[in-house]
Amino acid sequence: MECTINKNVENCTCTYKNCSRRGHCCACVEYHRTKNQLPGCLFSTEGEKTYDRSVENFIKLAGK
Repeated sequence: MECTINKNVENCTCTYKNCSRRGHCCACVEYHRTKNQLPGCLFSTEGEKTYDRSVENFIKLAGK
């Protein structure tokens, strides 16, 4: 399967614009998994802006 980084960047909701993994979703997921986190694209717009990618924060925000 071919990676479509240019297309992914257009739809990426992460607000960290300088990330080297921006648009490279498989690298983003791998990076956050090693830190026991979730990628910003799984959070709501407001939740993503906190930059707290922890699973605990995701669960807390999902319960609101």
